[in-house]
Amino acid sequence: MTTPFPFTAVVGQDDLRLALLLNAVSPAVGGVLVRGEKGTAKSTAVRALSALLPAVAVVPGCRFSCDPAAPDPSCPDGPHEPGPGAHRPARMVELPVGASEDRLVGALDIERALAEGVKAFEPGLLADAHRGILYVDEVNLLHDHLVDLLLDAAAMGASYVEREGVSVRHAARFLLVGTMNPEEGELRPQLLDRFGLTVEVAASREPDQRVEVVRRRLAYDDDPASFAARWAGEEAAVRQRIVAARELLPRVRLGDGALRQIAATCAAFEVDGMRADIVMARTATALAAWAGRTDVLAEDVRQAALLALPHRRRRNPFDAPGLDEDKLDRTLEEFSGESPDDDPDPDPDGPGGGGGGPAPDAGPQGGGDTGARPEEGDGGEPQPSGAGAGEQPAARAAEPFRTKALSVPGIGEGAAGRRSRARTEHGRTTGARRPRGALTKLHLAATVQAAAPHQRARGRSGPGLVIRRDDLRQAAREGREGNLVLFVVDASGSMAARQRMSAVKGAVLSLLLDAYQRRDKVGLVTFRGSAADVALPPTSSVDAAAARLESLPTGGRTPLAAGLLKAHEVLRVERLRDPARRALVVVVTDGRATGGPEPVALAGRAARLFAAEQVASVVVDCESGPVRLGLAGQLATELGGTAVTLDELRADAIAGLVKDVQGTSRRAA
Repeated sequence: MTTPFPFTAVVGQDDLRLALLLNAVSPAVGGVLVRGEKGTAKSTAVRALSALLPAVAVVPGCRFSCDPAAPDPSCPDGPHEPGPGAHRPARMVELPVGASEDRLVGALDIERALAEGVKAFEPGLLADAHRGILYVDEVNLLHDHLVDLLLDAAAMGASYVEREGVSVRHAARFLLVGTMNPEEGELRPQLLDRFGLTVEVAASREPDQRVEVVRRRLAYDDDPASFAARWAGEEAAVRQRIVAARELLPRVRLGDGALRQIAATCAAFEVDGMRADIVMARTATALAAWAGRTDVLAEDVRQAALLALPHRRRRNPFDAPGLDEDKLDRTLEEFSGESPDDDPDPDPDGPGGGGGGPAPDAGPQGGGDTGARPEEGDGGEPQPSGAGAGEQPAARAAEPFRTKALSVPGIGEGAAGRRSRARTEHGRTTGARRPRGALTKLHLAATVQAAAPHQRARGRSGPGLVIRRDDLRQAAREGREGNLVLFVVDASGSMAARQRMSAVKGAVLSLLLDAYQRRDKVGLVTFRGSAADVALPPTSSVDAAAARLESLPTGGRTPLAAGLLKAHEVLRVERLRDPARRALVVVVTDGRATGGPEPVALAGRAARLFAAEQVASVVVDCESGPVRLGLAGQLATELGGTAVTLDELRADAIAGLVKDVQGTSRRAA
């Protein structure tokens, strides 16, 4: 067995280690979400925590880790007779991102259940994690149907497996710990709120600390056992402190003053619901116990707020998580007494006063290489960056709005999502087929129909059907898939009017928000001057796309053909990486093409490449003014897609209902 890296040997990352230890002291805190860039010891620290947890008393032989002091009355391995329990180390169970539903919740033997009436149940990871840690690395990439199961188990403290009238229930209370890299996409709000605490981690910029990280890692890799032995004393001390804090926890007093500070803080930062108040109270109590105190102090409330509130303040995926510490300090000071009347002159900028928070409309800022900068030469000369003369600084995006649904025609087989029709494991039943591999979703009527003609030949004598494996039928289901939404945005001089570009960015931002809600991957290609750039390769991180869009300057000529050819190349490469994911190309332009020889004809030839490959596309027509040339509509015809204006893109627009993107095949029909 591999020797884990010692928890106490992790360099820095004080907030991460504290959040994990508080959950070890009080599992009721609700788990930890660790956000940060790759290579910051997220997984190392989480895996090391299990070695510090006290041993767990279990009923001998129970596969569901029942507590001998209070066994689960509905345990599938029960009922359990009273008696002494056995002790085993606390478990940390890892949930792979690509796990199946059966692997998570367990599986029933459907064939035995139908033929013999026997509940033959193989426990899943939720049973293994009961009274331990369930760790999900890259939790933001977890499939939606697994997220739903996790939410149900976390809310009810139990897992239910039900298929065709056969059901099994078992307890599933676990400490949920997840790690994620925000660059790869955000987490669903429902699951985000289930994590009690959140921590942002980043690599240290201090050379001495970085040297120590490398020194310890090299020493561990050379001889893990010897390295762990050198830290055994520190590990034992932390383990004993956890045990002492657990014993002290029931005696910690959470006074009315601390409760009022918690409630005022949650109200001041406008968090949704009451879970934040409860988590803060439990965290502050655990902090006091960890410090060896029986009273919760203001410093405990402050630290609890910094850990429990940042991820609950986000209103959309483009908001950066965080907490204004000055506002937090003012709120705690104002409500520091036992009575709300103790402060005769409350700060007008305190809770509800609107002061102290980040400036409104403070959107994400791009890096130095993507910001506006002056270029030499005129728009007719090729520029290394693709910019032309007259470049203007980036315009701020208008307020996003709810968009009409855009979908890819036909039925796909891509990753689960919420945009286009697809054959999936979850959704409405549309038919039956023979199972390929293990049976997961039984189609009962089709199974009975397949078995019925053979009952006499099989010697049926009782009331039940004689079922054989060849009779079993898998339910064919239709649901929704996520697509690759590739934005091709015109940033040329014809789009440079600040009010116009602001509206364009607002529309793209709205489509990005829609892509986030529908579980799509997104990419961003921009074109201006004399070239096109891949501003963002296909990714699940829509907030990264929003940041690139925010910093996008305008100016120069309109190399429409270059933009389309660049998008075509991005799609070609992405098909090799993810062949099952279908693409939706959204071209945001007024349809003009300038620069180079025969720009209009060249753009038409580039557009026909998409039509020939039946790539679903839509052109968002940004042309404005009383006189319109209709060039965007012509481009949509060449692409084999459809065109919508900015006004028609709004879900509440009068013109039209839901707009499905028309592919070449449908147009031909």
